[in-house]
Amino acid sequence: QVQLVESGGGSVQAGGSLRLSCVASGRTFSHYHMGWFRQAPGKEREFVAAISWSGGSTDYTDSVKGRFTISRDNAKNTVYLQMNSLKPEDTAVYYCAASGRTWGARLYDYDYWGQGTQVTVSP
Repeated sequence: QVQLVESGGGSVQAGGSLRLSCVASGRTFSHYHMGWFRQAPGKEREFVAAISWSGGSTDYTDSVKGRFTISRDNAKNTVYLQMNSLKPEDTAVYYCAASGRTWGARLYDYDYWGQGTQVTVSP
């Protein structure tokens, strides 16, 4: 089992920045690919960003490219999502997830999920 705990969410104005963190415990963090997803009210959960176990490969959904950066520190069992130039449409609950098999944009590839952290961006 892997336990994931997100933090760093909050309320900001458009154009602002937030950095989300997700701390993992339970199994060897460096064995897992990690992803960030988000879910806005009334919408399905969607992919935001992913990073391979080594950190050598990353992927982003088109709407956040150039604004968000995913990174990880395997020594700290932590994955980050730096979010800059935030927009009201980024408002959602953000979830981190871990995959022991592959990395990418597909929700069903991820085995473990955190409880989420709320991000609210006002105009």
